Amino acid sequence: MAPSLAPYSGPKGLNMLPRLVPVTDMKRQAAKILDALRQDRSPMVITEHGRAAAVLLDVATYEALTRRAKIIDGIEQGERDFAEGNTASWEDVKSDLAKWRS
Repeated sequence: MAPSLAPYSGPKGLNMLPRLVPVTDMKRQAAKILDALRQDRSPMVITEHGRAAAVLLDVATYEALTRRAKIIDGIEQGERDFAEGNTASWEDVKSDLAKWRS
């Protein structure tokens, strides 16, 4: 019997654990699994031989995570630049902004 495709819901419907889906179920029920993924946008962990092999996300969640990762990368780069003394004066920043606006 295939495992339930419903995620575990914690308080106020908060998804506490990802669903575990054996790779054999993924092969047999791909359309059903993708429909469930689109509906609740809860990640699924695809298992192979009882071990996590991959994570399946809906496109909107993947894109949101990618955007967040880019923002974090930018913040980390800014912190490195600051630590290395790669900074600009307020006057230089104002001048650059004025150029971009025109």
